[in-house]
Amino acid sequence: MAHLVLTVVGDDRPGLVNALAEQVSAVGGNWERSELAELAGAFAGIVLVTIDDEREADLVSALEGLDGMLRVSVHGGRPAVDAEGAERSLEVTVLGNDRPGIVRDVTAAIADHALSIDTFRSRTLDAPMAGGTLFEATVAFRLPADADATAVSQALEELAGEIQVDLTVA
Repeated sequence: MAHLVLTVVGDDRPGLVNALAEQVSAVGGNWERSELAELAGAFAGIVLVTIDDEREADLVSALEGLDGMLRVSVHGGRPAVDAEGAERSLEVTVLGNDRPGIVRDVTAAIADHALSIDTFRSRTLDAPMAGGTLFEATVAFRLPADADATAVSQALEELAGEIQVDLTVA
């Protein structure tokens, strides 16, 4: 079974997800997981598809039919490893006044501890009472089961004080 990661980008318009799903389904692929969004008039995302090995070329060919609607790149993936008990996840929520460099600083604190980010979701929003713009992010990352979360938690809390954001580690 082939595990393929599709990256998709195009001008946002109705029917894009359905057009992609039709092509995946037409050749017997299974849509496993996705993260899709409209950003500044563009539609972008990633999709994990599984398909029988012998049908992989058929899927790639079918996706080429979306040219002009969506640009699709196909990347080889690998099956998820059942690592129950081998790792655990931590989630960090960041909220503060928006400014350049917040993403760089938070991800550097995580990378400094050789940890892998699983998901990173962020947005800016209007500050309801004070005016201005707020930055909000939720970051999930993996930590080896036998590792102490204290060091990365302390590093993130110190960073929150330096860059003046509220940070919650869960």
